[in-house]
Amino acid sequence: MTMRVGLTGGIGSGKSTVLQMLEALCAAVIDADAISRATTAAGGAAIAAITQHFGAGFITSEGALDRVRMREHAYADPRARKQLEDIIHPLVGQESARQVQAALDDRVPCIVFDIPLLVESGRWRAQVDRVLVVDCSPETQVERVVARSGLEPEAVRAIMAAQAPRTLRLAAADIVICNEGLSLEQLRDNVVQAASSFGL
Repeated sequence: MTMRVGLTGGIGSGKSTVLQMLEALCAAVIDADAISRATTAAGGAAIAAITQHFGAGFITSEGALDRVRMREHAYADPRARKQLEDIIHPLVGQESARQVQAALDDRVPCIVFDIPLLVESGRWRAQVDRVLVVDCSPETQVERVVARSGLEPEAVRAIMAAQAPRTLRLAAADIVICNEGLSLEQLRDNVVQAASSFGL
């Protein structure tokens, strides 16, 4: 029986690091954001439909989605964002399903779904057996994101405000990894401990 785990956490919590550690422990990882980016990269599955719907002006000379131009267009016309999502989301769903089936065929003990909006979406809770939340203090989130991205603290707080409140994420969790003041080795120990309950 393959366990399905939903992984989530606020920006700067260390979720991506935990995901890599779980993958190193032989979990199959389904990263919807990465799949989505691949559909709009050069030669991606969404490029033909985007060209047909929005025009060749939204495709770069390399053959990828011109993200800057699309972002400006979607900001000016909210319907454009919905139209783009209507192209990309089914493709992401198909590829996610293909990767899940491949993992099941390989009889992996655990599939980890990287779901940034797990708490916000509502539909995901019923599709996973466990919810794993990576957590840290809001102050630490701001510090980490400022350090890695160069964003201003106010901009980071605005992103955090648009995500589910920390209390809601923690309330949805079956397991919490507190990534506060830990070395990478200590974090890995905590991930190994959590992973053992997932059959890894």
